Parts: sequence; structure tokens; C-alpha cells
Amino acid sequence: MQEYLAIMTKEQRQSALIGIRLKAARERAHLTQQQLAAHLGLEHRQSLASIEAGQRRLSATELLQAVNVLGVDLDYFTDSFRLVGEGQFSFRTSSDVAASDIDQFEDRAGRWIAMYRELGAQQGKMPQWLAVKLALTPRSTYEQAQSAAQALVDHWQLGERPADSLRLAVEHHLDTLVMYVDAPAGISGAAWQVSGFNAILVNRCEPEGRRNFDLAHELFHLLTWDLMAPARVEAAEGKGKRVEQLADNFAAALLMPVSIMSARWAARESAVDLHDWLNDTAVDMRVSAIACMWRLHNLGVLSKADVLDVDEQRLVANGRPESAIPSVPKFSERFVRCIAVALDAGRLSVKRAASLLSLSIDELATLLRDYGLEPSFEA
Repeated sequence: MQEYLAIMTKEQRQSALIGIRLKAARERAHLTQQQLAAHLGLEHRQSLASIEAGQRRLSATELLQAVNVLGVDLDYFTDSFRLVGEGQFSFRTSSDVAASDIDQFEDRAGRWIAMYRELGAQQGKMPQWLAVKLALTPRSTYEQAQSAAQALVDHWQLGERPADSLRLAVEHHLDTLVMYVDAPAGISGAAWQVSGFNAILVNRCEPEGRRNFDLAHELFHLLTWDLMAPARVEAAEGKGKRVEQLADNFAAALLMPVSIMSARWAARESAVDLHDWLNDTAVDMRVSAIACMWRLHNLGVLSKADVLDVDEQRLVANGRPESAIPSVPKFSERFVRCIAVALDAGRLSVKRAASLLSLSIDELATLLRDYGLEPSFEA
């Protein structure tokens, strides 16, 4: 039903969203349709099924009863700036991140995405129904994942340094919202998928090479979601599952194409220390030196013995001090411009925008200026 929300009337869309959220709350409360129907005073389970399917409206009395029974607030059903029961998040995390931190971040990130989607719809932005997909499955080989990445590099014309143009290419070719956000420590990236609208979130506090790798990794999930949907939480370290290994191979090949890396290695002066070469090459390619080392190993350029001889401590932060790591502005130009238009049109209050973004009004004004937009309000 989600793919039809954008072409419904406002009332139809509201009923459909309430139905989706009612089902999500019911399942979270571990209630059957029969049990919740009884709590709401409905005579038949089919009545609740019709409500959840968006075919029957929930009356005001039934709505208030649902709030009490399911332990949610009224905004849970009515706030268009929330994501409830729609699509699916996939988070890339370290193993020590608490489940509560992931849940809280999902709620916060969901509000950002829902706000952008709702404001975009008000501004005439239509869903993207013709999606680009990769014909890969869990049975695909790593070499096939790498070949798919090379095909994308060529098709999108990502150039000699794909990391520099990847974000804009994802936004342009996939109409996907890409944002750099302040995420809890240990959450490096996330993808959100639903018919007609997708998003990628990258932790902007991570080193540049990690940010770019996470963007490429989450891109793989968006391009293959239908045939191999990722888990809600995936480990960023370790061997992981087959799908994650395919995603890592795709990301490495996308950011470090074989022709470019082979040419750079062929031009290397033999007198240059391998550690220095890896660090310098990684900085120029906007990747991590360790990822660069393993990419060369997978290409057959570095042997296993060569890899074992490398002192990985010399590759940390690409051999640079942390202060030299480039930072990126919060969120994205597309996202911030959408908010600015809504503020100027009076469709979004300054106070609510600041609250949803977890910013003070002064910080909201600074965010707008970071993207060359002059605030229409006094900070």
C-alpha cells in the first residue's frame, strides 16, 4: 500500500498512514487483530483489517481508545513528520552499540526523513518510481559485485576519483536523500528504503575514508534491497554475512576502480616506502589506507606476505593527525534548502524546525548560512 500514498487525496493518505501505524503499534504490543479489535469495541476482526489496510477510517473514539490500549501518544498517529511502520532501516554499527541507542537514533532520523518527504511533497517533489537496480543475489560472486561497481563507475562517469562525485551522483541518478549527520558513536551509516523514496545517512564524525566507504556500502543495499534485503543492524567489523561481504567488495571496487589503482601502482617509484605510498594514495582517493591495502591485495598486486609485512599502525588516519581529517557540513544542501523553502513559505515554524533538527534557533540560522542561505528570521 505504501507505494500508492503519494497519489492519494490528503484524507485518503491520512487514513492509510493511520492504518500503517496502527498495525505497527499492534505488532509491537504483540496483539492479534482479533485482540485489538475487541479492545476497540469492533465486532469483527475484518473491521480492524480494513482499518489497517486504509480502507476504513478510524473514528475519533476508536483512535483515542487505540492510544490508551497501545501506549502511544496521539501524535504517533497524526504527525506527518514521523516514520512509523513504513519502509525499513538498515544500520551499520560496531558490535558494542546498545539497542536503545539504535532505537533512539532511528526515531530521530525517521523524523528528519519524514520531514523532508512531507515538505518535498508540498513543494511538488514526486516519488521516484523507476528505480535503478543491480541484478545481484546472495549467490553472486565477489568478482560479480566488483564488476557491478565498475559498471556503475563507467555509467555514472564518476571519474578518476569516484569518492568526489559519488554523493551527487547518488542524488542525481537515484533521487536519493544523502545526509551527513551526527550519529551516536559506533553507528557509521544507515540506509532507509521504501517504494518511491530512499535515503542514506552517514555519520559525519567518522574519518573521510570511512564516510565514503559507508556511502558506497549503503548504496549497494539500496540497489539490491529487493533481492537481498539487509538486516536492520549489520556489523561494520568482522567477516559478517554474505550480503555484507558482497557490499564491501562492491564499495571497494566503486571507490578504487581496477584501472585507476593498477595505473597508480605501475607509476609507483620503487624507492618509495609502501606505507607512505598507501597513505598518500588513500588520501588522494578519499579512502582509508587499510582499505587501499586490501584492495591491492584482492587485485593481486600485493601478496599475502606483503600485507603481513605492513605495520597497520602506520596507516591509522592515513598517517595524518586527526586535525587534518576533512569535515563535512551537517545534513545536505538538498535537505537544508527544502527546509528553507518551507520556512519562507510559512509551512514550517522556526521553532519546530529547530526542535526536529535538535538545534537552537541560532544553530538553525548557522546551518542555513553554511549552505549559502540567509535566514528569513532573527536568530
